Amino acid sequence: MSDPAAVLDDLRSESDELDRLVGELDDEGWSRATPAPGWTIAHQIAHLAWTDTAALLAVTDPGAFSAEVEKAVAAPDSFVDEGAEAGAALPPAALLAHWRDGRERLQQALMEAPSGVKFPWYGPPMSATSMATARLMETWAHGQDIADALGAVREPTARLRHVAYIGVRARNFAYQVHGLTPPAEPFRVELTGPGGELWTYGPEDSEQRVTGPALDFCLLVTQRAHRDDLAVRAEGADADRWLDIAQAFAGPAGAGRAPKGDR
Repeated sequence: MSDPAAVLDDLRSESDELDRLVGELDDEGWSRATPAPGWTIAHQIAHLAWTDTAALLAVTDPGAFSAEVEKAVAAPDSFVDEGAEAGAALPPAALLAHWRDGRERLQQALMEAPSGVKFPWYGPPMSATSMATARLMETWAHGQDIADALGAVREPTARLRHVAYIGVRARNFAYQVHGLTPPAEPFRVELTGPGGELWTYGPEDSEQRVTGPALDFCLLVTQRAHRDDLAVRAEGADADRWLDIAQAFAGPAGAGRAPKGDR
């Protein structure tokens, strides 16, 4: 994960796939509700565009970005929704152009970023590679909301390994954001990738284990599906608790999705 070029290539592919989903939508399509309460497809794309703009500022002007962090601290429960609301108010063509331009400028800035430099963020500072990985995770997750709204089925790809990686790395943060002490013992995570390959994380002899399809794990840690509807399994009480609170994104714990049986 140290070379940003490979991650940036995958980020571009993920963004292009989502662009194909929304690029030809009419106004009615842009206003279609998604599984995120109160968010239309326009809100989803506006959020991605807003976050790309914030990331670009963090990379190119860290001092100015600190003012954005102060805004977030002052309104932790509303600043994300406010950013999405402002972008969703744009005409669809303008919003689409804004998202395309912003992600391209961020892509270039991350490619040109000096090696070893970390940039400020709403959570811990991030390298160019980490920033690109986080942008891919968000693009995939919000793309899932859009696909669900459109009734589209996306074919899982090996790009999911970036989402899974963040989900595993964010284990301790998930505990902390719930006011819990993270377990001292590392977990073993074994995921089956889209091509049948095995992705593994953590010591092989750990008693706390998580197994299942990579797609299901990614849906879980991005809170795009309820645990009850996924084939992710835990061995050990700590691992089982983690699956109830896992999140791959920064910020407060989300409400997640209700089980399909409750909808």
